[in-house]
Amino acid sequence: MPAPASHDAYLAGQSPAQAALLTAFRARLAALLPEADEVISYAMPGFRQGGKVVAGYAGWVKHCSFYPHSGNVVPQFEGELAALGLGFTKSAVHFTADRPIPEDLLRRMIAARRAEIATK
Repeated sequence: MPAPASHDAYLAGQSPAQAALLTAFRARLAALLPEADEVISYAMPGFRQGGKVVAGYAGWVKHCSFYPHSGNVVPQFEGELAALGLGFTKSAVHFTADRPIPEDLLRRMIAARRAEIATK
């Protein structure tokens, strides 16, 4: 399956419930990264700033995921994510409409990714 051409094309391929959740998440990311460009990276929607993808998202059957495009960001927040009951891997945080990523936590994870990019 070819990568979608845009965020809108990606969202159009999601179920109505996932598309609604991801559209709201896209708006949250856009508000936190107003100077970033929307891109498709690894066949998923993402936000690129200064040549590096800072954040991305994807929809799956049972959840949606936030990707900071780094294996170093999510581990910094493991305790907090677990306390919130959010699923995660080394490189992704899983969320649903019933268990969203809190705004402050999302802001801090993006700040951690931006700080990581700044040191490279």
